[in-house]
Amino acid sequence: MELEGQVALITGGTRGIGRGIAEAFVAEGANVVINGRSADKGAQAIEEMDAGDQVHFIAGDVTDRETCEGLVDQTVEHYGKIDIVVPNAGGGTAEGEEPSPLVDLTDANWEFVLNWNLNHPMWLMRRALKYMIPQGSGRIMSVSSMYGKVVIPAQAPYCTTKHALNGLTKVVAQEVGTLGITVNALCPGGILTDVMKESGPMAAEQLGMEFEEFLVWMQQPSAIKRMNTVEDCALVAVLLASEAGAGITGSLISIDGGQAPY
Repeated sequence: MELEGQVALITGGTRGIGRGIAEAFVAEGANVVINGRSADKGAQAIEEMDAGDQVHFIAGDVTDRETCEGLVDQTVEHYGKIDIVVPNAGGGTAEGEEPSPLVDLTDANWEFVLNWNLNHPMWLMRRALKYMIPQGSGRIMSVSSMYGKVVIPAQAPYCTTKHALNGLTKVVAQEVGTLGITVNALCPGGILTDVMKESGPMAAEQLGMEFEEFLVWMQQPSAIKRMNTVEDCALVAVLLASEAGAGITGSLISIDGGQAPY
């Protein structure tokens, strides 16, 4: 097993990409803390994963700094250390808001997405490094996006924060590169997760499309002409978390079927 004895924290880990990464880590022997806002969804995820003491759920809203710092501390309290951090939670709009061009963007939506997609990973990284630096090892891999490399109309908060997250990734990788810690970002393209099913129709409407048309449109620039999967992301995450990934840092790894230009 690639991750035997390792301890991971994954935000947004009850479904979608985060859940897929959690399941892959457990299969490789890691102990995993998953986080989400809903205690009910957390309990359901724990039951479905059926991994016993290997998985622990902590409820909390990661748009809050104290919650993020507490997640790291509670992971250490529960499992004794922290080796891997996956800031995965994020999205394009605040609840009740819709994607919009900049001229119609509200401050509330901008600030919420800023906390969700950029501040939350920064808060987690900063706290986790307090533990990783003394132990001389660690793996940080944020779930960014293809839209941290390209852009899409009516998604200024999402695209801006994902571009910034990619920049943060490269900066922190330079800061801790000689300390046994790697820092990378996964940049998925379109993946048909629960979140995509919830938010995709609004994004499609802004582009004047039906959701089904939107999904086809997203696949057209891809070299493989299909959407990538949660499993694709999870396999890359396992590599980065393993000893085999020790030489990979500061990388913005596209999992998009060849769509991003770099």
